[in-house]
Amino acid sequence: MLASAVPAAIPAAAQAAPPDIADETISDLSADMAAGRTSSEKAVRAYLKRIAALDRKGPRLNSIIALNPDAIAQARAMDAERKTGKLRGPLHGVPILIKDNIETLGMPTTAGSLALAQNDNGRDAPVVAALRAQGALILGKTNLSEWANIRSERSMSGWSAVGGLTRNPYALDRTTCGSSSGSGAAVAAGFAAGAVGTETNGSVICPSSMTGLVGLKPTLGLIPRTHIVPISHSQDTPGPMAKTVRDAAILLSAMIASDAADPATKDAMAHAHDYAAALDANALRGMRIGVIRRGAQPELLARFQSALDVLKAAGAELVEITPPKAEGMGDASYDVLKYELKADLADYLATTSPEKVKVRTLADLIAFNTAEAEREMPLFGQDIFEMAQAKGGLDDPAYRAAREKSLRLAGKEGIDAMLTANRLTLLAMISYGPAWPSDTVWGDQYEGPSGSTGSAAIAGYPHLTVPMGLVRGLPVGLSFVGTAYADQTVLNAGYAYEQAAKIRVKPSFSPTVDAGSPLEGAR
Repeated sequence: MLASAVPAAIPAAAQAAPPDIADETISDLSADMAAGRTSSEKAVRAYLKRIAALDRKGPRLNSIIALNPDAIAQARAMDAERKTGKLRGPLHGVPILIKDNIETLGMPTTAGSLALAQNDNGRDAPVVAALRAQGALILGKTNLSEWANIRSERSMSGWSAVGGLTRNPYALDRTTCGSSSGSGAAVAAGFAAGAVGTETNGSVICPSSMTGLVGLKPTLGLIPRTHIVPISHSQDTPGPMAKTVRDAAILLSAMIASDAADPATKDAMAHAHDYAAALDANALRGMRIGVIRRGAQPELLARFQSALDVLKAAGAELVEITPPKAEGMGDASYDVLKYELKADLADYLATTSPEKVKVRTLADLIAFNTAEAEREMPLFGQDIFEMAQAKGGLDDPAYRAAREKSLRLAGKEGIDAMLTANRLTLLAMISYGPAWPSDTVWGDQYEGPSGSTGSAAIAGYPHLTVPMGLVRGLPVGLSFVGTAYADQTVLNAGYAYEQAAKIRVKPSFSPTVDAGSPLEGAR
């Protein structure tokens, strides 16, 4: 699981079979089932065959923690319903993967931790129930950065004690980022038509960018968070991850729901509509977009400039802007996460089965990890857990001050101020740099520009990443950010760019991007 050797290239037979399913989008698969060219059962069997060949063997992506044992039976039931003319919704019979911090009936929800290995409470999270109501077939649960990457500052994205290290299908020795690592790798590798991730700060956007996908971190409050292993009620939200903007919009439309147990969603249904039907390929015409330039890598900046040229050619008016300094925003938000992790995790654990989940508090988890250090902490510790445990409760004035400061600097004095002062519709920037090597010694080594996700995550505003090509064989993404409930607008901008650029490149499953004669010298 922790071997440093690069996996071998995929055998030709594994690459070739099955021939078509890897490239199917949600839209394609729905159309094929409607036309009788395939069925839900055939799709499930094809995905399972591909997972067996490439996730469990071959390059061993380790992107999937668990498979739905009833997937084939459920697919047959979906096909039978279709034959009688009954369609549950636009996702009828479409196989979807769910990040393994979201409760899903019939499979444990582990958050990647051995402490939750038996965490099966016999229920769907409301977001999963909403997807099923629209016909989605839940194929399995995806691997993730353990505890959604909130355990240690020295973490290794994509690794969990339950699932091992998720590998990037574009270069197997490179990170998938996190924490929705498995969701990104699995969809990119063609193991399902789409997936659900979660984001607190960057956990949908970063893995989507680094695995060549479209990822949407929606407005906080559109999608319910009940029965999702939490970090922060101020910032957590599920989000769709898919190959195309249309697919992300289809998933978003199906995921929106109001939930009495999640007060943030009280107005969700006021914003519910068919986001895919409202996509506009001409949306960039006349749109004023603020351009934020970050990073220094020449090839990445050149790729970004090419994306900006596409936006301009499609009719966008680009305005160069400099973000406000927002001093202290990141530190204040980090404090909020630590306070809320301690409180929110205890609240979640209280709803789990005490027979199956012995830990009931963050302190219990710290003790469990210490006792199971050989299995749980072979790479990095639990320093963030320990810092969070030292915090007070949510009635602490320091917590309230941190939340007020971070929210103000991110929203009113950040994104909203930039949009208003410059008469902008959206902001655009590089999502992240290319994927860094997976490093078992030093952990994550963020390369290229940073800061694309922080303000939108803290403010709870929508953030979309779309592929803008490769840098030295590795995907990079273009981000669009808007104000609250501008989800349709960011999707429209991303869709118009996607249709004009047509730049997504399929993964090659290369063992590395670092091999070759240039590394060997001339001697």
